[in-house]
Amino acid sequence: MRLPGVISFVIASLCLAGCSSTSGMDALDMQKPSNETTSSVVRPSAPVASVSTAKASNARRRAAPVDDAPRPFSLAEEETVAFPAPDLPVTAEPPAAEEAVIEPAALVSPPKLLSRAAPPMLAGPVTRYGFRDAKPIDFGRSSPRHLAVHGVDVSRWQGDVNWQKLRAQGANFAYIKATDGGDHLDPMFMKNWRNADAAGLKRGAYHFFYWCRTAGEQADWFIRNVPKVDGALPPVIDVEWNGDSSCQRRPSREKVLEKMQVFMDKLERHYGQRPIIYTSPDFYRDNLQGAFLDYPFWLRAVARHPSKVYPGRKWLFWQYSGSGLSHGVTGRIDLNVFHGDERQWRAWAGAGGRQMMADAD
Repeated sequence: MRLPGVISFVIASLCLAGCSSTSGMDALDMQKPSNETTSSVVRPSAPVASVSTAKASNARRRAAPVDDAPRPFSLAEEETVAFPAPDLPVTAEPPAAEEAVIEPAALVSPPKLLSRAAPPMLAGPVTRYGFRDAKPIDFGRSSPRHLAVHGVDVSRWQGDVNWQKLRAQGANFAYIKATDGGDHLDPMFMKNWRNADAAGLKRGAYHFFYWCRTAGEQADWFIRNVPKVDGALPPVIDVEWNGDSSCQRRPSREKVLEKMQVFMDKLERHYGQRPIIYTSPDFYRDNLQGAFLDYPFWLRAVARHPSKVYPGRKWLFWQYSGSGLSHGVTGRIDLNVFHGDERQWRAWAGAGGRQMMADAD
């Protein structure tokens, strides 16, 4: 009786030791950094894995989401001083803002056929301008008002948006905050997503990139939460330095570009649209000069024309104010403009945003 009892005890002890050892190895593996690699969008990829609720909950405890600290606007809040492009000679400086006349940009490729009938709004964008600005800037002859197609970007900070009023005041499109990091969903996203479309605005979603999470996790999270629908504008990756975030990591330029490429490749494979890059002056200076020349850019420049703040950079959208006023929202709202005329807007938006803009001012 005693011998079998001893044998059972020894066997049980060995099993426990094996389990403990395996758990320890798993813990070590979880602590290893993710080895992200870029890949061309033409390569086959594995299906997007769903992010489990438990994983999202654990990630939320490890790192506070970017939007924990209230901020008044949807994207970058502050303009920084302009900077010269290091690879341009002194004689190549663009003309003064008051002398620069905005010319509509040409489309690189002809419009592609729609996968479904175009919404009525594509036949005639709202060109009357009904917005005001709490901090108006005189852009002179480079005023964004000289361009025809204006829009907004929103997040939960705009509260309950009256999309019909925004549309009537001249908003033709809206970029809506969807996600940030790998576990945060803007609580107003789906409501804004549906209501903007119902009011006749072209809509798109943007993701605030979090530098303390892997790009793959963030892409999966965006894909899980943003519907893939005909007629939507291309997805946007919002890259900037955020002093209010719990993540204060500032990776090297090489690592920044690598992570962005991983994220954008995944989104392009899923949505069939090349993502748009939104950025602010300081982040652009540190990381993006001369990079991603075949990607469309959405540039923040609230004090001067983009040609002065981002010399030589082609752009698709210009965020020219973070202090806009509208009857459709309580408080302030970001104002944006499309780089082209009405015809180009109809062609670009109707083709699902698959064209690139050719010229920069």
